[in-house]
Amino acid sequence: MSRFFATGSDSESEESSSADEITPKAPGTTLKQSLLLSDDEEDTKRVVRSAKDKRFEELTNLIKTIRNAMKIRDMAKCLEEFEQLCRAFLKSKNIVDKEGVPSFYIRLLADLEDYLNLLWEDKEGKKKMNKNNAKALSTLRQKIRKYNRDYETEITAYKENPQESADEEEEKEAGDSGSSSDSDDDDDDDDDGVSAKAFLKKKPESAPDASKFLKSSKGSGESSSSEDDDEGGWGSDPVGSGSESSDEDQGKSASLAVVFLKKTHESEKSADKKVSKRKKIKKEHLEEEPEEGEGEEVEGGWEKVKGGVCLVKEKPKMFAKGTEINIPVVVKKLNEILQARGKKGTDRAAQIELFNALAAITAENNLGQGILVKIKFNIIASLYDYNPNLAAFMKPDMWKKCLDCINELLDILFEDNNIFIGENIAEDSENLAISEQPFRVRGCILTLVERMDEEFTKIMQNTDPHSQEYVDNLKDEGKVCNIIDRLLDYLETKGSTEEICRVYLRRIMHTYYKFDYKTHRRSLGLPAESKSEQDQDESEGEDSAIIMDRLCKFIYAKDRTDRIRTCAILCHIYHHALHSRWYQARDLMLMSHLQDNIQHADPPVQILYNRTMVQLGICAFRQGMIKDAHNALLDIQSSGRAKELLGQGLLMRNMQERNAEQEKIEKRRQVPFHMHINLELLECVYLVSAMLLEIPYMAAHEFDARRRMISKQFHHQLRVGERQPLLGPPESMREHVVAASKAMKMGDWRTCHSFIINEKMNSKVWDLFPETQRVREMLVRKIQEESLRTYLFTYSSVYDSISMHTLSEMFQLEIPTVHSIISKMIINEELMASLDQPTQTVVMHRTEPTSLQNMALQLAEKLGSLVENNERVFDLKQGVYGGYFNRDQKGSYQQKHGGYQRGGYRNQNQNNY
Repeated sequence: MSRFFATGSDSESEESSSADEITPKAPGTTLKQSLLLSDDEEDTKRVVRSAKDKRFEELTNLIKTIRNAMKIRDMAKCLEEFEQLCRAFLKSKNIVDKEGVPSFYIRLLADLEDYLNLLWEDKEGKKKMNKNNAKALSTLRQKIRKYNRDYETEITAYKENPQESADEEEEKEAGDSGSSSDSDDDDDDDDDGVSAKAFLKKKPESAPDASKFLKSSKGSGESSSSEDDDEGGWGSDPVGSGSESSDEDQGKSASLAVVFLKKTHESEKSADKKVSKRKKIKKEHLEEEPEEGEGEEVEGGWEKVKGGVCLVKEKPKMFAKGTEINIPVVVKKLNEILQARGKKGTDRAAQIELFNALAAITAENNLGQGILVKIKFNIIASLYDYNPNLAAFMKPDMWKKCLDCINELLDILFEDNNIFIGENIAEDSENLAISEQPFRVRGCILTLVERMDEEFTKIMQNTDPHSQEYVDNLKDEGKVCNIIDRLLDYLETKGSTEEICRVYLRRIMHTYYKFDYKTHRRSLGLPAESKSEQDQDESEGEDSAIIMDRLCKFIYAKDRTDRIRTCAILCHIYHHALHSRWYQARDLMLMSHLQDNIQHADPPVQILYNRTMVQLGICAFRQGMIKDAHNALLDIQSSGRAKELLGQGLLMRNMQERNAEQEKIEKRRQVPFHMHINLELLECVYLVSAMLLEIPYMAAHEFDARRRMISKQFHHQLRVGERQPLLGPPESMREHVVAASKAMKMGDWRTCHSFIINEKMNSKVWDLFPETQRVREMLVRKIQEESLRTYLFTYSSVYDSISMHTLSEMFQLEIPTVHSIISKMIINEELMASLDQPTQTVVMHRTEPTSLQNMALQLAEKLGSLVENNERVFDLKQGVYGGYFNRDQKGSYQQKHGGYQRGGYRNQNQNNY
């Protein structure tokens, strides 16, 4: 038994000889041990594992296969296993939703993407790949980039602290896994060769004593300690290892319990050991992979590389040492940098830095303003090219650089009057050198400013309008307007008429939609709110109306393109309407005749036309022109898509009506949020206008079968209100208007007034107008007048005569106003009555039919139409029309306005509305 305690050499010969001598020793004992182990194995097979363990084990096995394929650069295998991994992860969706995305899965996605990027950038390595691997690399790179978009936050968190993520994963695996996970991790760790421990794992049933012998025969040091830790999972007992074979008969059950207790006790140690091994392997992996990808020495781990091929190798040196820096050398270097512009893989940020460095060198050597202006033009153009996608907007840092660069360029142009710039200057005829001749530089500052204005619009379109970021971005509009004003001053002296018209339009587009509160306060005679405002008013010269008038009139006179003139007219009308100058806005719209051919204009101009018409209608409503307001708003509101027509959003549509490309184009046409028109206010103005027109008309033509609708949308809202089974107090704006309409129908103007003007409606609609109190007073007056008309239409058949004094008290109107309304109704033959001037009464003329007579007339008309239809069908069958269209000669039917109407009673003039 002394050989079991021998601490001889570590040679393989001693291990093999000792193993050979163990085999014939105590065969009965060995058989018993093997039987015990076989029972143990059967017990472990019967353990029921959870669905989570099964799914995660399947994922880890696939991940191991992928990592092995990564080590040998087998891209085809990687692609195949990655597709299987995606399918397996999809099957585990229910478990992932409960437990969260496992960290080992995120780690693989991050490592695989980095690994593929390194391979992709390794030009030499890609050339050596075979065709299948190269194709698989390209496909897998596209798939992993697309797949990782769904896990950007998790991957970012992992990349920020990869070691911590790995520790969390190991702790989770150590807590959840048993002996099976231990064996998997050991297999993963022992990649270099097959150890004695791995050999024993393959043949655990041979002899348990052999493991004791091999364990004791190991030499001291790190290998012995690591093997001791790893062997603990296989049921070896250090206390029992020193016992003789005769001690094994003391009891199988006790030894079996010790085996399992030892296993659970040492699992924590083995897990800690594995964590340290994993950390070591991860560190080596991070240090080795950059060397494989680029072959460059990278200090501090990974180097973050932007999309595209890095320009470190191709970056041109500015100037060699000792080179004389003059204008031809700088121009040559400028052209050298420009050659990379627009090419695939060009680092645009590095290109901008090169331009700035070249500008700094030019300024240091005093080469003149001409070459500096040329470089500034290229810097601004490269800033615009930084986002090649039209839909993308500039990032804040690029936007700030762009504004600063344009201001610097304008400063140079204002300082030196001898610089001439223009698109018509050829590059061959440029004069960049300092001489007596003025500088001539090819470029257009107006185009750059127009592009800057468009970029500002895109920034506002792509910012959340309800965030503080939108307010911060909107503050930049002052800088944009300041640049446009400076350019305007510059072009007024050196620009052509066409360029002046273009910059004037840009200035108009930033002015037309803004309400001038200071001018409005001055017009009402109100003092400024504070001393600072008074100082500001004094410093500011002309108000917005004078500026708009001057700019627009210049365009009307000088512009040769229809588009700029059309936009200027529409902006001018919009500004007049916004400031309640109704008659100027109306006359300008009628004189321009834009409504005749606006359908041929491009969509942005049509959106501007729609916005102008809406603002014109709201202005008419504020002035009490109810019919004009309704007519102006009718086309927009009756379409049911006012939001889309005003460029304030897109409606949900099928893909057949609008594909993805059209949707992108329409999104670029949207108006920024700060220019929006309140759609609820717009709808309320339209519905109230329709109510004031429709309710008296409905009362006047209650029994007319051919009654036409003034507003279909208003009738739709009335029908919706009538279909409601329970009528509670109104909540929405539409319900308030419907409730007010029902009250007006009965002639109850007070109830109608309470529904239209109350706290809720004030906060939603009426308080949004600049002259709130005046609008409310106008509305009350209109409600009183139309309620009076409705009352007379509805109840005229009940009265023989009615006093105007009574009507004045009922509707709280002055007697002259009541007299005027009734006189108009009599003149238009809407009311069959006469005025008795001495007694101030209205005498009704009993010409109105009773309800029974009206019903009889309707029945007669319907029977007549029935007879006509029957005779038409009969004539069609006979093939003879029987003089159907000559019936007007017999006197029974009369042809009127393209249709047929029963001759006789009540052919009155009904064209009042």
